[in-house]
Amino acid sequence: MALSSPASIARDVTPETVRAQLTGRKSDAAGMLLKAFLWFSLALTLTILVVLIGSQVAGSSSVFSERFGDFMSGTLRSIASDAGIHQGLRGTFWIGVIVVVVAFPLGVAAAVYLEEYAPHSRLTRFIDVNVRNLAGVPSVVFGILGLTIFVKALEGFTGGRSVLAGGLTLAVLVLPVVIITSAEAIRAVPDSLREGGYGAGATRWEVVRTQVLPYAAPGILTGTVLSLARAMGEAAPLILVGAVSDRLGSDPEIFDVSSLRERFTAMPNVIATWAGRPQEGFPALTSAAIVVLLVVVLAANSIAILLRNRYEKRRK
Repeated sequence: MALSSPASIARDVTPETVRAQLTGRKSDAAGMLLKAFLWFSLALTLTILVVLIGSQVAGSSSVFSERFGDFMSGTLRSIASDAGIHQGLRGTFWIGVIVVVVAFPLGVAAAVYLEEYAPHSRLTRFIDVNVRNLAGVPSVVFGILGLTIFVKALEGFTGGRSVLAGGLTLAVLVLPVVIITSAEAIRAVPDSLREGGYGAGATRWEVVRTQVLPYAAPGILTGTVLSLARAMGEAAPLILVGAVSDRLGSDPEIFDVSSLRERFTAMPNVIATWAGRPQEGFPALTSAAIVVLLVVVLAANSIAILLRNRYEKRRK
């Protein structure tokens, strides 16, 4: 009788052979039906996405081919041939910066405290439940909150209806999502890493800083991507906070920090305003503004994805 080596046995054992032995070589009709449904759902979703993006790109081709420079550097106008998105880009840029600077450090810090420092008590569970409930609150409610606190109560600091107030409102809007995703990523860190750090004599903060956070960084950055994309696409809270839909009196440079306490507009508001205008030329402007906003969001997400991939490589 010939003997088989472990290597040859391992080569002969494949997932298909194991599955066939476990199922008795019977056909899995339900599994095949589920797989076909999943493929159909994926194909339908991708088809809808391609059609939507393709229609917007096709509708914006005339604007990009004829007046790309004027469109990118122009300001809000009531005439389509003179209108541009520079003021909207500036508002969206600073809103994204404020969200990154305010929401992400606070959200990650809150998640670290809840998962690593807070005792497992009723108060902690109460806070966790309320944070998850806040993640599902409609954005209009956060707009009312921003109007009450950042526009009226803190007018001396924010300047009232300003881009600073709008950015802080959206930072509060995405804060629960950042806390939830960061907490889930920290919770997924194996306890063996913590125990190894404690066994080597490290303090709790040293374990969190050198073991937990680097391991959880890919998941935390995934939450960053979702939160930033949502913040850049919100229009309702900015309308309540005071985003302008018509002409703005000033048009400072994008990197002008001194204008953070002035009136503003953002790309979602520009798109919503232009989409409601029946005059000729505005449908093409709306499509062009949508394409630009998609590019901005994808660029911001790409940075977070690159950082996430970097941390994943370091973790492996």
